[in-house]
Amino acid sequence: MRSLRASSIPFLAVFLLGIASTASAQCTKKIAEIPAAPELLGFRLGMTKDEIKTHVPQSEFGRTDHFGVSKTTINPYFDPKIDKTKFDGVRSISLDLLDQKLTSLWIGYDENFKAKNVDQFVKLITQSLQLPASWSSWRSRGQQMRCDDFQLIVTMVAGGPSLRILDVAAEETVAVRRQQKEEQDSMAETADGKAEATEEPEPIIADKKSKTYYLGACRPEKEIAAADKMVFKTTDEAEKAGFKLAKNCH
Repeated sequence: MRSLRASSIPFLAVFLLGIASTASAQCTKKIAEIPAAPELLGFRLGMTKDEIKTHVPQSEFGRTDHFGVSKTTINPYFDPKIDKTKFDGVRSISLDLLDQKLTSLWIGYDENFKAKNVDQFVKLITQSLQLPASWSSWRSRGQQMRCDDFQLIVTMVAGGPSLRILDVAAEETVAVRRQQKEEQDSMAETADGKAEATEEPEPIIADKKSKTYYLGACRPEKEIAAADKMVFKTTDEAEKAGFKLAKNCH
């Protein structure tokens, strides 16, 4: 028994060491700690719309939607008004803002970029952003890393690498706002349905003496005597009681 316990100690130490090394490899970096790496082209999560326009005067934003989201795409590769030397090797840049602040940055590099595949780009961006080597697979061929309050995704698009940096808390905020809107719309539809269901149909007035009934705005020429006046809920009810629709109601 002693020899078994003694032999298990080195194994346990190695196992615990493995857990410790795995934990230490996790990314605990925060958005505020992301360095101004050249691959980010001067953009950073949290910058305002005015700061983006100062950085790229050609930026044009669409309207802000009901959830506080606005977007724009910058195309250095195609737009002749943009100084391409400022965005060398970049095909397109997509920016998402929440409440006027940048929360998602997507950069698509062209096929001439120095990193030719996902593995090369992951190695490059890991060094530039001073990240741990804790990447995992993303969909079919991409790589992703989740840090304290942001996520990075690397994929290949149109022959070049692409990088997306995403503010996780902002995405959750948008999701909550969408759910709240759906719940409000659902409650409004339910309330409208109940209101329609509680509306009582207009009563059908009938004359017992003439055995006729009247609908809507159609009324008898003379007031029906109280002793001869009857009220039905539906035309079917009136018809079954032997009453016919008055001629002036046809």
